[in-house]
Parts: sequence; structure tokens; C-alpha cells
Amino acid sequence: MAWYAYCLTEQQGLQNGTRARRPFAIENLRGVNDAPVLAYPSGDFAVIVSEYSFLQPLTQQAIVDHARVVSECFRTLTVLPFRFGTIFDSDDALRHAVRANRRTFLETVARLRGKAEMHFKLLVNDGTLEEAISELPNGVGGEYLRKLREQAARERERQTKARALSMQVHKLFSPLEEDVICKRTDSGAMLIDFAHLIDSKAVAKYQNRYDTATRHFKDCRVSITGPWPPYHFMPVKLRTVSGGN
Repeated sequence: MAWYAYCLTEQQGLQNGTRARRPFAIENLRGVNDAPVLAYPSGDFAVIVSEYSFLQPLTQQAIVDHARVVSECFRTLTVLPFRFGTIFDSDDALRHAVRANRRTFLETVARLRGKAEMHFKLLVNDGTLEEAISELPNGVGGEYLRKLREQAARERERQTKARALSMQVHKLFSPLEEDVICKRTDSGAMLIDFAHLIDSKAVAKYQNRYDTATRHFKDCRVSITGPWPPYHFMPVKLRTVSGGN
């Protein structure tokens, strides 16, 4: 039997700490393809799964279902999210994956216990960014080289500005850990997405800094979302754990 895996958690957080030997249902929770969600026990851990048939495609709705199951478990448990599409093709494959990564799982659960992921986004509406992504002319003449130099200079300017803004955001929110993604939008603006790992007890304090951030970054559009499961703070090994694909 194949298992679709959503996340991993500690057994002690389920069934009032009673250790189970067989998979058991998570009540009132449905997963990918509307399948019942189960906890599959393996040693200290339980993998949150649902039965899966390879004849069933993973659709856009499956992405939503995956995130919903992880988020629901995150409400009461410390979870290590698996990447979307993680499928174990047998019981043995699932158990082997847990055993092979047991030490990393233990260390990561301990590091993420009582933590949450928040997102702070900055949209920088800068006219020079739109100019920087204008099409270069064809040819190898002086105009072409001038455009190349201008684009390189503007790209350096964009990177410098992004670094400066990142330092200000870090100082404002003081996260435990941080993951930053910077990209250009279709309109030529610069979007900086900060994933912050914080103590779950500090979520309200983090959210209350929205007004301060709005005043501080007055030339930008700002937004705050969360709390989320710690998707951005998983070891690479855990992101690639799978047993059937």
C-alpha cells in the first residue's frame, strides 16, 4: 500500500501520549483526494499520511489539501512538513525513511518545538527597476554595450537596496532564523519575501509591528502573514525524503 505523507510529528503529542503500534485515524480531517488522514507510528514519531493510489493524479486541489492538513496538525503539534508530492510506496519504505533520518528528525523537532514561521513582504515600487529589465537591442555596437553596462549597474543598485532593506527588516523583527527571497514582479517592482522563524508566544508581538513597519518603509507596500508551519526552516535532507518517487 502506498502512503501520501504530509508531515512528521512526535507520537507523544497524539492520543494523550499513548504509543500506538498501528496507524490510527485523525478525526475530522480529510487529505489529498478526500482520503481519511491517519497517523502512522514509527518509533518516537508518527508520520501523518493518507492512503494513496498512483492512478490518482496530484492536482492543484491536492496542493491546497496538503497545506491544509499540515496547517491543521500545526495547530496543536510540532510538525516537520514534507514537500508536496512525497509518497512512500510501501510500509517498509516509510519506516526506513524514518529510521534513516531519526537523528536529524530528533534534532529538528527539538529546534522547532514552540516555533512558528511568519512572513513579511516588501513591495518596492521603484521606477529604475522597470527600466533595468527593458529589452536589450540586437547587435554588438556601442548602444548595445551601453545598455549592458546600464543594466549591470541597475542590477547592482537593486541588490544593494535589497541588502539594506533586509538589514532594516532584521533589526525591526529580530527573528530567530531568517530566509529571504528577492525577485522582480511583472511590473518591474522588487518583491522581497522574508520568512522569519519566531517563538510561537511572540506571534502577537510580531503582528503588532505592522504599523511600525508601514511607517518605517513608507515608500513600500508591506504585508504580514502567519503563523505558518516552518516550511522554510527544514534541513535539506528532510525536504527530499521520499520512498516512492
